[in-house]
Amino acid sequence: MSRVRGWACAVALVAASLLTNPTAAQAAPTAAGDLTTAVTTRLLDRASATDAGLRGAGADNTRVTITRRDGQTWAFGTAVVVAPAQEGQYPAGWLFVAHRDRAGWQVAFDGEANFADLATAAPARVVSQAEKNVFTTSPSPMYAGGDYRTGMRLPFAVGQSWYLTGGPHGWAGSDTPWSSIDLSGGDQRVLAARGGTAYTMCRGWIRVIHDRGYSTDYYHLWNSISVNGAGVGEGAYLGDTGTDVTCGGAASGRHVHFALRQNSAYVPIAGHNFGKWVVMGGGATYQGYALHGSAQVNVGGALYNYGALGLTQAIIDANGGGTVNKRSGPGTGYAVVGSVGDGATVNVACSANGTTHTGRWGTTSLWNKLTDGTWVTDAYTWTGSSGPINGWC
Repeated sequence: MSRVRGWACAVALVAASLLTNPTAAQAAPTAAGDLTTAVTTRLLDRASATDAGLRGAGADNTRVTITRRDGQTWAFGTAVVVAPAQEGQYPAGWLFVAHRDRAGWQVAFDGEANFADLATAAPARVVSQAEKNVFTTSPSPMYAGGDYRTGMRLPFAVGQSWYLTGGPHGWAGSDTPWSSIDLSGGDQRVLAARGGTAYTMCRGWIRVIHDRGYSTDYYHLWNSISVNGAGVGEGAYLGDTGTDVTCGGAASGRHVHFALRQNSAYVPIAGHNFGKWVVMGGGATYQGYALHGSAQVNVGGALYNYGALGLTQAIIDANGGGTVNKRSGPGTGYAVVGSVGDGATVNVACSANGTTHTGRWGTTSLWNKLTDGTWVTDAYTWTGSSGPINGWC
Protein backbone atom coordinates (compact mmCIF):
# COMPACT_ATOMS: atom_id res chain seq x y z
CA MET A 1 0.00 0.00 0.00
CA SER A 2 2.45 1.78 0.18
CA ARG A 3 0.38 4.81 0.64
CA VAL A 4 -2.87 4.57 2.57
CA ARG A 5 -4.79 7.66 1.55
CA GLY A 6 -8.33 8.93 0.96
CA TRP A 7 -10.72 6.38 2.42
CA ALA A 8 -7.99 4.91 4.60
CA CYS A 9 -7.22 8.21 6.28
CA ALA A 10 -10.80 8.49 7.45
CA VAL A 11 -10.76 4.89 8.60
CA ALA A 12 -7.55 5.49 10.53
CA LEU A 13 -9.22 8.30 12.44
CA VAL A 14 -12.02 5.93 13.43
CA ALA A 15 -9.47 3.33 14.52
CA ALA A 16 -7.57 5.87 16.55
CA SER A 17 -10.68 6.79 18.47
CA LEU A 18 -11.45 3.13 19.10
CA LEU A 19 -7.97 2.44 20.38
CA THR A 20 -8.44 5.20 22.94
CA ASN A 21 -11.32 3.08 24.34
CA PRO A 22 -13.24 5.24 26.78
CA THR A 23 -14.42 2.13 28.64
CA ALA A 24 -10.88 1.15 29.61
CA ALA A 25 -11.11 2.47 33.12
CA GLN A 26 -9.22 1.37 36.19
CA ALA A 27 -10.67 -1.77 37.72
CA ALA A 28 -12.68 -0.79 40.77
CA PRO A 29 -12.92 -3.08 43.78
CA THR A 30 -16.11 -5.10 43.94
CA ALA A 31 -17.69 -5.94 47.27
CA ALA A 32 -16.38 -9.07 48.92
CA GLY A 33 -18.33 -12.15 47.93
CA ASP A 34 -18.64 -14.62 45.15
CA LEU A 35 -16.06 -14.18 42.36
CA THR A 36 -18.49 -15.05 39.59
CA THR A 37 -20.89 -12.40 40.84
CA ALA A 38 -18.10 -9.83 40.95
CA VAL A 39 -17.00 -10.61 37.39
CA THR A 40 -20.60 -10.65 36.15
CA THR A 41 -21.33 -7.24 37.62
CA ARG A 42 -18.30 -5.69 35.94
CA LEU A 43 -19.03 -7.57 32.71
CA LEU A 44 -22.55 -6.21 32.35
CA ASP A 45 -21.29 -2.66 32.94
CA ARG A 46 -18.54 -3.09 30.35
CA ALA A 47 -20.79 -4.70 27.76
CA SER A 48 -23.51 -2.06 28.05
CA ALA A 49 -20.91 0.68 27.60
CA THR A 50 -19.39 -1.10 24.59
CA ASP A 51 -22.43 -2.35 22.63
CA ALA A 52 -25.83 -0.69 22.70
CA GLY A 53 -27.39 -3.96 21.56
CA LEU A 54 -26.34 -5.59 24.84
CA ARG A 55 -27.69 -2.91 27.16
CA GLY A 56 -30.21 -4.30 29.54
CA ALA A 57 -28.69 -7.79 29.48
CA GLY A 58 -28.97 -9.62 32.78
CA ALA A 59 -26.83 -12.12 34.63
CA ASP A 60 -28.66 -14.98 32.90
CA ASN A 61 -27.18 -13.70 29.61
CA THR A 62 -23.59 -14.06 30.79
CA ARG A 63 -21.02 -16.83 30.69
CA VAL A 64 -18.18 -16.42 33.18
CA THR A 65 -15.59 -19.17 32.98
CA ILE A 66 -12.95 -19.25 35.72
CA THR A 67 -10.19 -21.26 34.11
CA ARG A 68 -7.47 -20.81 36.75
CA ARG A 69 -7.54 -19.91 40.39
CA ASP A 70 -5.12 -19.52 43.29
CA GLY A 71 -7.09 -20.00 46.47
CA GLN A 72 -9.38 -17.10 47.31
CA THR A 73 -7.12 -14.32 46.10
CA TRP A 74 -6.41 -14.67 42.37
CA ALA A 75 -8.33 -15.87 39.31
CA PHE A 76 -8.20 -15.75 35.51
CA GLY A 77 -10.77 -16.60 32.86
CA THR A 78 -13.14 -15.42 30.16
CA ALA A 79 -16.33 -13.40 30.47
CA VAL A 80 -18.94 -13.25 27.71
CA VAL A 81 -22.31 -11.55 27.33
CA VAL A 82 -24.53 -13.76 25.17
CA ALA A 83 -26.31 -11.87 22.41
CA PRO A 84 -29.93 -12.37 21.36
CA ALA A 85 -30.36 -15.24 18.90
CA GLN A 86 -31.14 -13.05 15.93
CA GLU A 87 -29.56 -11.54 12.85
CA GLY A 88 -27.27 -8.58 13.51
CA GLN A 89 -26.49 -9.58 17.10
CA TYR A 90 -23.16 -10.89 18.33
CA PRO A 91 -21.68 -11.62 21.76
CA ALA A 92 -19.11 -9.47 23.53
CA GLY A 93 -16.28 -11.07 25.47
CA TRP A 94 -13.04 -10.37 27.28
CA LEU A 95 -10.30 -12.06 29.25
CA PHE A 96 -10.16 -11.08 32.91
CA VAL A 97 -7.77 -11.14 35.85
CA ALA A 98 -9.23 -10.85 39.35
CA HIS A 99 -7.52 -10.21 42.70
CA ARG A 100 -9.17 -10.12 46.10
CA ASP A 101 -7.93 -7.73 48.76
CA ARG A 102 -9.52 -6.24 51.86
CA ALA A 103 -11.83 -4.09 49.75
CA GLY A 104 -13.11 -7.10 47.79
CA TRP A 105 -12.54 -8.43 44.31
CA GLN A 106 -10.74 -6.22 41.81
CA VAL A 107 -11.65 -7.34 38.28
CA ALA A 108 -9.88 -6.07 35.16
CA PHE A 109 -10.67 -6.95 31.55
CA ASP A 110 -8.14 -6.93 28.73
CA GLY A 111 -8.00 -3.43 27.31
CA GLU A 112 -8.52 -1.80 30.70
CA ALA A 113 -5.77 0.19 32.36
CA ASN A 114 -5.35 -2.16 35.32
CA PHE A 115 -5.30 -5.41 33.37
CA ALA A 116 -1.55 -5.48 32.72
CA ASP A 117 -0.77 -4.56 36.33
CA LEU A 118 -2.92 -7.36 37.73
CA ALA A 119 -1.58 -9.83 35.16
CA THR A 120 1.99 -8.96 36.18
CA ALA A 121 1.26 -9.36 39.88
CA ALA A 122 -0.68 -12.61 39.51
CA PRO A 123 1.06 -15.87 40.46
CA ALA A 124 2.35 -18.01 37.59
CA ARG A 125 -0.29 -20.67 38.17
CA VAL A 126 -2.94 -18.05 37.34
CA VAL A 127 -1.18 -16.08 34.57
CA SER A 128 1.75 -17.83 32.92
CA GLN A 129 4.97 -16.03 32.11
CA ALA A 130 4.21 -16.35 28.39
CA GLU A 131 0.86 -14.65 28.96
CA LYS A 132 2.44 -11.94 31.08
CA ASN A 133 4.76 -11.19 28.16
CA VAL A 134 1.74 -10.79 25.87
CA PHE A 135 -0.44 -8.84 28.28
CA THR A 136 2.21 -6.42 29.49
CA THR A 137 3.63 -5.50 26.09
CA SER A 138 2.46 -2.02 25.11
CA PRO A 139 2.48 -1.91 21.31
CA SER A 140 2.27 1.49 19.70
CA PRO A 141 -1.01 2.12 17.86
CA MET A 142 0.47 1.00 14.57
CA TYR A 143 -2.82 0.78 12.73
CA ALA A 144 -3.72 4.34 13.65
CA GLY A 145 -0.18 5.34 12.72
CA GLY A 146 -0.58 4.12 9.13
CA ASP A 147 0.99 0.66 9.48
CA TYR A 148 -1.39 -2.00 8.14
CA ARG A 149 0.99 -4.96 8.21
CA THR A 150 -0.40 -8.04 9.96
CA GLY A 151 1.94 -10.86 8.91
CA MET A 152 -1.20 -13.01 8.62
CA ARG A 153 -2.40 -15.59 6.16
CA LEU A 154 -6.06 -16.21 5.41
CA PRO A 155 -7.58 -18.49 8.09
CA PHE A 156 -7.45 -21.67 6.02
CA ALA A 157 -4.85 -23.87 4.36
CA VAL A 158 -2.26 -22.25 2.10
CA GLY A 159 -2.93 -23.29 -1.48
CA GLN A 160 -6.70 -23.55 -1.03
CA SER A 161 -9.33 -21.18 -2.41
CA TRP A 162 -12.31 -20.19 -0.25
CA TYR A 163 -15.24 -17.94 -1.06
CA LEU A 164 -15.46 -14.39 0.25
CA THR A 165 -19.12 -14.66 1.20
CA GLY A 166 -19.24 -11.38 3.13
CA GLY A 167 -17.12 -8.28 2.69
CA PRO A 168 -16.17 -5.92 5.52
CA HIS A 169 -18.91 -5.59 8.15
CA GLY A 170 -19.14 -5.11 11.87
CA TRP A 171 -18.58 -7.79 14.48
CA ALA A 172 -22.37 -7.71 14.87
CA GLY A 173 -23.05 -7.01 11.20
CA SER A 174 -24.17 -3.41 10.79
CA ASP A 175 -22.17 -1.95 13.68
CA THR A 176 -18.91 -0.06 13.30
CA PRO A 177 -16.04 -0.53 12.88
CA TRP A 178 -16.30 -2.95 9.96
CA SER A 179 -13.90 -5.42 11.53
CA SER A 180 -15.04 -8.69 9.98
CA ILE A 181 -15.35 -10.75 6.82
CA ASP A 182 -17.08 -14.09 6.14
CA LEU A 183 -15.31 -17.00 4.46
CA SER A 184 -16.50 -20.47 3.43
CA GLY A 185 -15.63 -23.47 1.32
CA GLY A 186 -12.51 -25.53 0.85
CA ASP A 187 -11.99 -28.33 3.34
CA GLN A 188 -13.93 -26.31 5.99
CA ARG A 189 -10.95 -26.43 8.39
CA VAL A 190 -10.40 -23.05 10.04
CA LEU A 191 -6.76 -22.37 10.91
CA ALA A 192 -4.97 -19.67 12.90
CA ALA A 193 -4.05 -16.74 10.65
CA ARG A 194 -0.83 -16.19 12.66
CA GLY A 195 0.77 -17.72 15.71
CA GLY A 196 -0.25 -16.51 19.14
CA THR A 197 -1.98 -17.36 22.40
CA ALA A 198 -5.45 -18.91 22.02
CA TYR A 199 -8.56 -18.82 24.20
CA THR A 200 -11.99 -20.39 23.93
CA MET A 201 -14.40 -17.53 24.56
CA CYS A 202 -17.31 -19.94 24.35
CA ARG A 203 -18.19 -22.95 22.22
CA GLY A 204 -17.77 -21.99 18.59
CA TRP A 205 -15.75 -18.83 19.34
CA ILE A 206 -11.95 -18.80 19.48
CA ARG A 207 -9.75 -15.73 20.03
CA VAL A 208 -6.03 -15.77 19.19
CA ILE A 209 -3.84 -12.96 20.54
CA HIS A 210 -0.91 -12.26 18.22
CA ASP A 211 2.07 -9.93 18.28
CA ARG A 212 2.08 -6.21 17.41
CA GLY A 213 -1.13 -5.68 19.37
CA TYR A 214 -3.31 -7.72 17.01
CA SER A 215 -5.77 -10.48 17.78
CA THR A 216 -8.23 -12.40 15.61
CA ASP A 217 -11.67 -13.80 16.40
CA TYR A 218 -13.24 -16.87 14.75
CA TYR A 219 -16.97 -17.46 15.30
CA HIS A 220 -19.64 -19.98 14.21
CA LEU A 221 -17.16 -22.87 14.45
CA TRP A 222 -18.17 -26.51 14.73
CA ASN A 223 -15.82 -28.85 16.59
CA SER A 224 -13.92 -25.85 17.94
CA ILE A 225 -10.92 -26.64 20.09
CA SER A 226 -11.01 -26.10 23.85
CA VAL A 227 -8.01 -23.98 24.71
CA ASN A 228 -7.03 -21.84 27.67
CA GLY A 229 -3.97 -19.72 27.01
CA ALA A 230 -2.02 -22.28 24.99
CA GLY A 231 0.40 -21.15 22.34
CA VAL A 232 -0.66 -21.99 18.80
CA GLY A 233 1.37 -21.73 15.64
CA GLU A 234 0.34 -20.20 12.35
CA GLY A 235 -1.97 -22.69 10.65
CA ALA A 236 -3.03 -24.42 13.88
CA TYR A 237 -6.45 -26.06 13.66
CA LEU A 238 -9.17 -24.11 15.50
CA GLY A 239 -12.35 -25.82 14.29
CA ASP A 240 -14.53 -26.30 11.23
CA THR A 241 -16.76 -23.77 9.55
CA GLY A 242 -20.27 -24.01 10.92
CA THR A 243 -23.39 -22.22 12.06
CA ASP A 244 -22.82 -22.40 15.81
CA VAL A 245 -24.49 -19.58 17.75
CA THR A 246 -23.94 -20.81 21.29
CA CYS A 247 -23.16 -17.27 22.38
CA GLY A 248 -25.88 -15.63 20.31
CA GLY A 249 -26.41 -14.07 16.93
CA ALA A 250 -27.45 -15.92 13.80
CA ALA A 251 -25.75 -17.82 11.01
CA SER A 252 -27.02 -19.06 7.66
CA GLY A 253 -24.80 -21.54 5.88
CA ARG A 254 -21.45 -22.86 7.05
CA HIS A 255 -18.80 -20.17 7.31
CA VAL A 256 -16.29 -18.56 9.64
CA HIS A 257 -16.90 -15.03 10.87
CA PHE A 258 -13.33 -13.72 10.93
CA ALA A 259 -12.65 -10.47 12.80
CA LEU A 260 -9.61 -8.29 13.45
CA ARG A 261 -8.79 -6.58 16.76
CA GLN A 262 -5.90 -4.40 17.82
CA ASN A 263 -5.05 -3.24 21.32
CA SER A 264 -8.13 -5.05 22.69
CA ALA A 265 -10.66 -3.38 20.38
CA TYR A 266 -12.20 -4.30 17.05
CA VAL A 267 -10.65 -2.26 14.22
CA PRO A 268 -11.58 -1.80 10.55
CA ILE A 269 -10.34 -4.77 8.56
CA ALA A 270 -10.20 -2.83 5.28
CA GLY A 271 -6.69 -1.92 4.19
CA HIS A 272 -5.10 -4.93 5.90
CA ASN A 273 -3.47 -7.85 4.12
CA PHE A 274 -4.34 -11.52 4.69
CA GLY A 275 -2.85 -14.28 2.56
CA LYS A 276 -1.40 -11.55 0.27
CA TRP A 277 -4.84 -10.07 -0.41
CA VAL A 278 -5.68 -6.50 0.64
CA VAL A 279 -9.25 -6.37 1.96
CA MET A 280 -11.17 -3.37 0.61
CA GLY A 281 -14.45 -2.01 1.94
CA GLY A 282 -17.56 -1.31 -0.09
CA GLY A 283 -20.30 1.29 0.08
CA ALA A 284 -22.26 -0.78 2.59
CA THR A 285 -21.74 -3.68 4.97
CA TYR A 286 -20.97 -7.08 3.41
CA GLN A 287 -19.85 -5.42 0.16
CA GLY A 288 -16.30 -4.76 -0.98
CA TYR A 289 -13.57 -6.83 -2.57
CA ALA A 290 -9.97 -7.96 -2.21
CA LEU A 291 -6.86 -7.09 -4.23
CA HIS A 292 -3.77 -9.19 -5.00
CA GLY A 293 -1.68 -6.83 -7.05
CA SER A 294 -4.13 -5.70 -9.74
CA ALA A 295 -6.25 -8.85 -9.49
CA GLN A 296 -9.62 -8.07 -7.91
CA VAL A 297 -12.03 -10.57 -6.34
CA ASN A 298 -15.48 -9.32 -5.42
CA VAL A 299 -17.82 -10.74 -2.79
CA GLY A 300 -18.90 -14.18 -3.95
CA GLY A 301 -15.56 -14.86 -5.60
CA ALA A 302 -12.78 -17.17 -4.45
CA LEU A 303 -9.61 -16.09 -2.64
CA TYR A 304 -6.51 -18.22 -3.14
CA ASN A 305 -4.42 -18.35 0.04
CA TYR A 306 -0.87 -17.40 -0.96
CA GLY A 307 0.33 -17.48 2.66
CA ALA A 308 1.38 -14.67 4.96
CA LEU A 309 3.11 -11.58 3.64
CA GLY A 310 6.28 -11.03 5.64
CA LEU A 311 6.76 -7.76 7.48
CA THR A 312 9.62 -6.80 5.14
CA GLN A 313 7.92 -8.07 1.99
CA ALA A 314 5.75 -6.27 -0.56
CA ILE A 315 3.29 -7.15 -3.33
CA ILE A 316 3.87 -5.65 -6.76
CA ASP A 317 0.77 -3.77 -7.94
CA ALA A 318 1.15 -2.61 -11.53
CA ASN A 319 -2.21 -0.82 -11.28
CA GLY A 320 -3.59 -2.72 -14.24
CA GLY A 321 -0.29 -3.15 -16.04
CA GLY A 322 1.51 -6.45 -16.47
CA THR A 323 4.92 -5.60 -15.04
CA VAL A 324 6.86 -2.94 -13.14
CA ASN A 325 10.36 -1.87 -14.12
CA LYS A 326 13.27 -2.56 -11.83
CA ARG A 327 16.06 0.01 -11.91
CA SER A 328 19.66 0.23 -10.78
CA GLY A 329 18.89 3.12 -8.41
CA PRO A 330 16.01 5.02 -6.78
CA GLY A 331 14.62 6.90 -9.77
CA THR A 332 13.84 6.93 -13.46
CA GLY A 333 17.23 8.44 -14.14
CA TYR A 334 18.77 5.05 -13.42
CA ALA A 335 18.95 2.23 -15.92
CA VAL A 336 16.21 -0.37 -16.30
CA VAL A 337 17.73 -3.68 -15.18
CA GLY A 338 14.69 -5.94 -15.41
CA SER A 339 11.03 -6.13 -14.52
CA VAL A 340 8.78 -7.86 -12.02
CA GLY A 341 5.27 -9.14 -12.65
CA ASP A 342 2.04 -7.85 -11.18
CA GLY A 343 1.16 -9.73 -7.98
CA ALA A 344 4.71 -10.92 -7.35
CA THR A 345 6.08 -11.01 -3.79
CA VAL A 346 9.35 -9.13 -3.36
CA ASN A 347 11.72 -8.81 -0.40
CA VAL A 348 12.64 -5.26 0.63
CA ALA A 349 16.18 -4.60 1.90
CA CYS A 350 15.78 -0.85 2.59
CA SER A 351 14.26 2.31 1.11
CA ALA A 352 15.32 5.75 -0.14
CA ASN A 353 13.76 8.82 -1.72
CA GLY A 354 14.00 9.38 -5.46
CA THR A 355 11.81 10.51 -8.33
CA THR A 356 8.09 10.91 -7.64
CA HIS A 357 5.45 8.62 -9.12
CA THR A 358 1.73 7.97 -8.80
CA GLY A 359 0.19 4.50 -8.52
CA ARG A 360 -2.89 2.86 -7.06
CA TRP A 361 -1.91 3.78 -3.52
CA GLY A 362 -1.07 7.42 -4.15
CA THR A 363 1.83 9.69 -5.06
CA THR A 364 5.23 9.14 -3.48
CA SER A 365 8.95 9.70 -3.91
CA LEU A 366 9.80 6.58 -1.91
CA TRP A 367 11.68 3.75 -3.65
CA ASN A 368 12.32 0.28 -2.27
CA LYS A 369 15.61 -1.50 -2.75
CA LEU A 370 15.00 -5.23 -3.18
CA THR A 371 17.27 -7.93 -1.83
CA ASP A 372 18.53 -8.62 -5.37
CA GLY A 373 19.98 -5.08 -5.45
CA THR A 374 17.39 -3.57 -7.81
CA TRP A 375 14.90 -0.78 -7.05
CA VAL A 376 11.14 -0.35 -7.58
CA THR A 377 8.97 2.67 -6.90
CA ASP A 378 6.80 2.42 -3.81
CA ALA A 379 3.87 3.74 -5.88
CA TYR A 380 3.63 0.29 -7.46
CA THR A 381 4.08 -1.84 -4.36
CA TRP A 382 1.85 -2.70 -1.43
CA THR A 383 3.90 -2.80 1.73
CA GLY A 384 1.24 -1.95 4.30
CA SER A 385 3.04 1.21 5.35
CA SER A 386 3.47 4.75 4.06
CA GLY A 387 7.15 4.66 5.03
CA PRO A 388 10.12 2.30 4.92
CA ILE A 389 9.39 -1.22 6.16
CA ASN A 390 13.02 -2.26 6.58
CA GLY A 391 14.86 0.98 7.33
CA TRP A 392 16.52 3.59 5.15
CA CYS A 393 19.35 2.76 2.77
